[in-house]
Amino acid sequence: MAVAEFVGPGEWLGAELRDSDAWRVPLTEAHRREVLAACDSEESFPLPTLAPTLHRVRDELMHGRGFVLVQGVPVEQMTERQCERAALGLARHVGAVVPQGPGARPLMHVRDTGADPSRAKSYQHSGRLGFHSDPTDVVALLCVRPAKSGGLSAIVSSVAVHNELVRTRPDLAELLYQPWWHDRRTGDGPDSFYAKPICTVDDDGRVSVAYGPDYLRSAQRGATVPPFTPAQEETMALLDELTNDTRFALTMDLRAGDMQFLNNHVALHSRTAYEDYREPHRRRHLLRLWLTTT
Repeated sequence: MAVAEFVGPGEWLGAELRDSDAWRVPLTEAHRREVLAACDSEESFPLPTLAPTLHRVRDELMHGRGFVLVQGVPVEQMTERQCERAALGLARHVGAVVPQGPGARPLMHVRDTGADPSRAKSYQHSGRLGFHSDPTDVVALLCVRPAKSGGLSAIVSSVAVHNELVRTRPDLAELLYQPWWHDRRTGDGPDSFYAKPICTVDDDGRVSVAYGPDYLRSAQRGATVPPFTPAQEETMALLDELTNDTRFALTMDLRAGDMQFLNNHVALHSRTAYEDYREPHRRRHLLRLWLTTT
């Protein structure tokens, strides 16, 4: 099959946005007070002045660059339960919350549990994460506490990477539209492994990129999963090269109160390995939410 480039605001280069504030949304003091009041409200997290801003965040996610960094959520004045309520309340003004993980939880605590990075879920360990997308329209991360060092978040336009592959290696770009084996990491049985394309095109003619090299590589442990072909190996190596290229990638050092929103269809994200504090109350802690916008 012949594949084509996709043009739109979801195609951007990190090098062009690094010094821009266009993707940042700082909360005002009035907004911060509104969030604190909503945490204690009996209603469904009312945000009379902040809600229109969050609706614009949704528009930017779905029809613009595909990412936004909201800054200044007053987590330093909140208990852990209030941080959960704030994350859910803010996110619900952007999309509908999708349950995740065991027990179908509305949000996931991202903390190092000492788990093996090669077998555990990404929110359970402190190792480096390859560039990937999550399996919903939007992923949101609220930083409650950063690590002692490391844990940097990097994002990249998957549309830009896709188009670069189409321009330079159309033969490999075609492979993205063929089935690849993925690992759910839900055990060693056959139900943990499934095949699907990395790239699909929706009814509106927009590309959606669902990529996760860590889960593709760990799928190789499956008894019935075929080994990578040389062309697949070459494709992954080139994708890793492009996503880690500073021309494409944009790095963020998430601080307490930062809430990152990403459209998983048009943006990939990664995290560097991190070192944590020894004291439990100082350790890195993020809240992850999955959202749908349909």
